[in-house]
Amino acid sequence: MILGKVVGTVVSSQKEQSMEGLRFMVVQPVDTNGKAAGSTLVAVDAVGSGVGEFVLCASGSSARQTQVTDKRPCDAVIMGIVDSWEIEGDEKYHKGEAERAGMR
Repeated sequence: MILGKVVGTVVSSQKEQSMEGLRFMVVQPVDTNGKAAGSTLVAVDAVGSGVGEFVLCASGSSARQTQVTDKRPCDAVIMGIVDSWEIEGDEKYHKGEAERAGMR
């Protein structure tokens, strides 16, 4: 799985018929401190995420394992919106606190 932050959207008016109705988001992978780590990717949004949210993504054949992406030609999917994470007992991110502080 990939921990990432949604940084944008992609609109495609011409696409493979099986991809009709799907939302595409630009995701920046992040490290456990929330800092950019690696190249951005385009992922199908299976959970209704929005720009600024931290998300969990799957890629490769695992990306086709959700109800939304089953039997569709996608290489990455957003399958979860992150509420919080901690490392060795230290909470690194909490969605509610980040929104109140304007960090989202």
